[in-house]
Amino acid sequence: MLSPAPSGWTLFRNRDFRLFGGARFLTGLAYQMQAVAVGWFVYDLTRSALALGFVGLASFAPAMLGALVTGHVADTYDRRRIAAVAYGLLALAGLGLMGLAVSHTAPVWPVYALMVLVGTARAFANPASQALMPTLVPREQFGSAIALNSSLWQSASVTGPALGGLLYALGPAVVFGLAAACFGLAALSIIGIRPRPAAVTTRPAVTWGTLLAGLTYIRSQPVVLGAITLDLVAVLLGGATALLPIFAQEVLLVGPLGLGLLRSMPALGSVATAIVLAQRPLTRQVGPRLLLAVGVFGLATVGFGLSTSLPLSMACLFVTGAADMVSVYVRQSLVQGETPDAMRGRVAAVNTVFIGASNELGEFESGTLAAFIGAVPAGGG
Repeated sequence: MLSPAPSGWTLFRNRDFRLFGGARFLTGLAYQMQAVAVGWFVYDLTRSALALGFVGLASFAPAMLGALVTGHVADTYDRRRIAAVAYGLLALAGLGLMGLAVSHTAPVWPVYALMVLVGTARAFANPASQALMPTLVPREQFGSAIALNSSLWQSASVTGPALGGLLYALGPAVVFGLAAACFGLAALSIIGIRPRPAAVTTRPAVTWGTLLAGLTYIRSQPVVLGAITLDLVAVLLGGATALLPIFAQEVLLVGPLGLGLLRSMPALGSVATAIVLAQRPLTRQVGPRLLLAVGVFGLATVGFGLSTSLPLSMACLFVTGAADMVSVYVRQSLVQGETPDAMRGRVAAVNTVFIGASNELGEFESGTLAAFIGAVPAGGG
């Protein structure tokens, strides 16, 4: 079930997978650069931990509220076009953020409005792209495709924060403009994929049954439900990504470049783990190893919250990323590999809500908690 093919790198001979991987890397790069810049920009405007938490809430709310619709759309219409339009909207949001940064006197509420647009676009892009990927490769190469897809995303997540922090010194508008360009190129890349056969031959009537089909399917699969719920609880209670601007400025005393390095560490840990999993897949004792990874994630988060040293903080974040990748690998293998194609969009949309709840909603939880008890206790210390 979780065994990737040994010659996974040969997937890059597949034109459509190359285009998909290119779009994946570009969007990951843009997301991460933009996240660094938005966090620093909002904190510069407000000096408020709660304001940082609202950034995460604005990004997550559309995915949560629209999951039933976005999944149904991904199973009904051309997934390439859905993703391309969504990436185009993300490019427009990036240009809007660039305009706010150029004005120098922008209030914070337009940033929240644009982050709602970002969240809405991602709510459509994520299930469409997740459901598209399994149709691009043979079944026997699917495990390798998951590992390589995760490696591309996480490689962008390593490069993006560091690049965003470095370019922020030139001004936030530079970062937002570059992110918009990456989203635009991703839209062109994804639309270049050859059309796939429709997931359904006829468009079903929109009923509560069709809208809830993804949730119903996950509830009927205890292993899938358990894996994504465990990840939700662990990251929701242990995530402190939203607080990194505060830790960078007030605890570790580093600037935007230091913030970029901190944000890169979880992704670097994920890349290292993805490479190992591609060579030594999890085929036995998957459950106990998943539980161990979640425990390691929690301990590393506590270590980060207690640290006042940049190298130690970076090491702890590296470990959180490595542990989280185990959960991601198991969850994506189950969700994408075992789900019928006609339901992949709806199941992926529900999975996106779980991921968003553990990340963006976790950022809101951390930001709110930090506003009342301080950044260090909220961050795990």
